[in-house]
Amino acid sequence: MSFKRHRWVTSEPDIPFELSVIYEDEHIIVVDKPHFLPTTPRGMWYQSTALMRLRMRFGEAQITPAHRLDRSTAGVLIFVREPSARGAYQMLFQNKRVDKIYECLAPACPTSVPQYGTVTKLNPPAPFPVRRCSRIEKQQGRIQAFELPGTTNATTTVCLDHFGGLYRPSKAYGCNSNRLYRPYQLYPKTGKTHQLRVHMASLGLPILGDDLYPIVRQQPSDDFSQPLQLVARNLSFRDPYTGQRMVFTSRIPLTC
Repeated sequence: MSFKRHRWVTSEPDIPFELSVIYEDEHIIVVDKPHFLPTTPRGMWYQSTALMRLRMRFGEAQITPAHRLDRSTAGVLIFVREPSARGAYQMLFQNKRVDKIYECLAPACPTSVPQYGTVTKLNPPAPFPVRRCSRIEKQQGRIQAFELPGTTNATTTVCLDHFGGLYRPSKAYGCNSNRLYRPYQLYPKTGKTHQLRVHMASLGLPILGDDLYPIVRQQPSDDFSQPLQLVARNLSFRDPYTGQRMVFTSRIPLTC
């Protein structure tokens, strides 16, 4: 099969992590995207993207993503094989008919109160789970998304992972050696840009390895020593063609 002509990138660093296929059928390909690998070509990244790797692996130029994950975020990612099926799967995400569970490592205790929005304890007086609601905007040309007053457009439920222990990050992360981290489960109801990272940082729980929140840290494009400890762990939906309940789980571990 012939491929559409694209620009050629000559200075693109190789991303030395495998893109594993979890599942495939006539309509979709589900992958376990590693940290650092972009979903689609953007900026300096072209061949080292999940989309281009899949197109080359399967020899199918029509493959396209049904949704996206940030380059920094690992986990379950779905691609559609042909244009006729694209709308059906993309509408699942647009209409919020996909259940998502993320996992992350963040400080064991909150250290701040958000400036905007609300934090609602769902099992008081226990500190977790909480529902975090706020208004998040992302302006073109600005690297960070930000919260501001106004009508809520982003909602995340934050839960403790009671099966996880406490962790002390390695020296590679340059963290305060006295600060302990623990795993959390995140349930986004909406899908604003960087929503989970913004909401966790606003609670004083910045995700381990986050180079954008709460402050921007410059990292070389070929430095893979501090992956963001955020994984799209579980994704489930009812298939629009078969009606079958589909459940996919990432095997990428949280590590520090």
